[in-house]
Amino acid sequence: MKKTLYIDMDNVLVDFRSGMAACDPALLEQFKECPDEIPGIFGLMQPMPGAIAAYNELSELFDTYILSTAPWKNPTAWSDKLEWVKRHLGAPAHKRLILSHNKHLNRGHYLVDDRPNNGAEEFGDVPGQEWIQFGHGVHPDWPTALLDLRSKA
Repeated sequence: MKKTLYIDMDNVLVDFRSGMAACDPALLEQFKECPDEIPGIFGLMQPMPGAIAAYNELSELFDTYILSTAPWKNPTAWSDKLEWVKRHLGAPAHKRLILSHNKHLNRGHYLVDDRPNNGAEEFGDVPGQEWIQFGHGVHPDWPTALLDLRSKA
């Protein structure tokens, strides 16, 4: 039986800055305090370097899900994230997107997430579960994260 792996979207699979770079400057100014609330911004984002190949490989090794949070005040984020998954990940991610503000409530072995927010840090507090902080320390990018995750499969 495969172990369960959750992977966050923002700044793990998806390059949030690329969405900001593609956004209308007037909207960036209007939402400068909370750019994640810009309508449609999540549909403009590009994959992080190596993320698509990493997801495809990991979906063969683990029972893999995308576990992300969508801003409460941005209703387009929910549909934009679903469309992004369909467009960039296709069949391996079919019906594997979970949007939650409480990631620690999900049961599984590993969570790859860049920030401790929305329950990511608490995910690792449960015995048998591990939060792998992406973009920092020993997991600064997908090549290094893959090396570690391959050994855990």
